[in-house]
Amino acid sequence: MPTTGGGADREGPLRFVVVHWNQAERCAATVRRILGDEVPTVVTIVDNDSRAAEIALLRSALCDEVDRGEVEIVPSGRNAGFGPGANVGLQRFLDRATDGDWVALCPHDVDLLDGCVRGLLDVVRSVPAAGLACADVGDGMVPVIDPYFGGMTIPAPVPSSEGSPRWEEVDYPHGTLMLLRRACIAEVGLFDERYFSYCEEADLALRARARGWRVGLVRHAGVRNLHLGSSVALVDYLQTRNTVLLVREMSGRYHATIRALITLFQVVLGVLRPGRRPLVFDARARLLGLRDVVLGRFGPPPAAVLPRDR
Repeated sequence: MPTTGGGADREGPLRFVVVHWNQAERCAATVRRILGDEVPTVVTIVDNDSRAAEIALLRSALCDEVDRGEVEIVPSGRNAGFGPGANVGLQRFLDRATDGDWVALCPHDVDLLDGCVRGLLDVVRSVPAAGLACADVGDGMVPVIDPYFGGMTIPAPVPSSEGSPRWEEVDYPHGTLMLLRRACIAEVGLFDERYFSYCEEADLALRARARGWRVGLVRHAGVRNLHLGSSVALVDYLQTRNTVLLVREMSGRYHATIRALITLFQVVLGVLRPGRRPLVFDARARLLGLRDVVLGRFGPPPAAVLPRDR
């Protein structure tokens, strides 16, 4: 159970963990935006086995920041995915007793709007038992977890007008920019590496909330995800597989079976009526995702759904 309340956090530079893969220029730009914020920060870049040329470009672009001790680049040793890559940086944070009580986490291509980090910190430090929180992507949505559909977003019950950053209780934080409390992740553990990417935030939030930690979205602490570059097949595979896994872990096999049957119906409908397909739809990838849940294959996705130029 949480033993810490609001307002008692240790001050000091905020540790940012940035997960990177083969986007050196975008990553360097993100890191510079982080370091240029009004909140003092230090950055751990976890590289997920990028190409040698990308690593060289990243090190060259950030050589001054590395020399000043503001940035460290840590190889994960493999294309680990977002959750496992994040775990490398989060574990380094936990091992450093000199780091503060909160750590920030984001991918390599985000833009922090003015006052985002300060707003996040001010709010979470005022909320008793706050364990996980995320910034506001400006979509007016609320992250919820459904027993059959897993992590999803729905419109906020009351549209939010402009104002000061404020805490809004949610089921899980999105991964565009998260804050994680040291005591929370030390108690409940890091991301479940079976997920690779997608749904790992919802799984972590379920575990945190089960231990009494609060999870929130800090409305009006703005952040933007600048690029969505993953292939449709890869995204559809991971979302399909991981959603069924999350539902099974959370609600049991009956709910997971219903979720799988719904997915099969969606595949048939998408094949027969192409005009009704969602933006992210790949029939083969969805079937592969269902297959791998049945076979217990998790972690890195199969080569069949990976982009050829990775």
